[in-house]
Amino acid sequence: MRAESQEGWQGAPLPRGRHKLSADTVKASQRERALRAMIECVGEEGWAKTTVPEVVARARVSRNSFYEHFEDKTACFLAALDEAAQEILDAMFALATEADWITMLRRGMREYLTTWRERPALCRAYFVELPFVGPRGTQQREHNFGQFELMFRVLGERAREEQPTLPPLSPLVPRLLVVGLTDIVGEAVRAGELESLDEREPELIELIVRLLADDATVRERL
Repeated sequence: MRAESQEGWQGAPLPRGRHKLSADTVKASQRERALRAMIECVGEEGWAKTTVPEVVARARVSRNSFYEHFEDKTACFLAALDEAAQEILDAMFALATEADWITMLRRGMREYLTTWRERPALCRAYFVELPFVGPRGTQQREHNFGQFELMFRVLGERAREEQPTLPPLSPLVPRLLVVGLTDIVGEAVRAGELESLDEREPELIELIVRLLADDATVRERL
């Protein structure tokens, strides 16, 4: 999925008639356009008002093509969110090559907040509309929470490799960080104040360092 969101976005259809594109390429394009269209529609109009006909029209794919890829509207929406979450996680884990865990955290927080700010439809779809999906949406959120909790556990392990005197990381900390950050970002999205998170970035980083490490690390390294 593309990193930016454009108002009024519509999928670009593949060439009509004879072409040299493989069947796999065609199917992949149809799927990607349907995922993008679903996020745009839900982000702009809300989950309840979004319909499959609206999505296929926006994606410029056929209704049959849509159902070849997805069981229903919910399956498409959750697949789109899952792919977006995986993109963010991949970017976070790629920071493992940074010189130290504090630098990893700083860059990771910057990329995390930038991603949401640059993809407003995705941002609203995840933080505002996902809870309205029902049990399948709740299950999806728990799945994503688990992935981000793993990320914080890995970061905590990296901190202890660099600072062996740190105490063992409480298993509650990754969960608290994921739930807390989700709530903070979600509140800003609902209030239309996502840009305000830039001002809170140093405070968020300090809080994460305090929970993953200790007060001394905050004083000495921030």
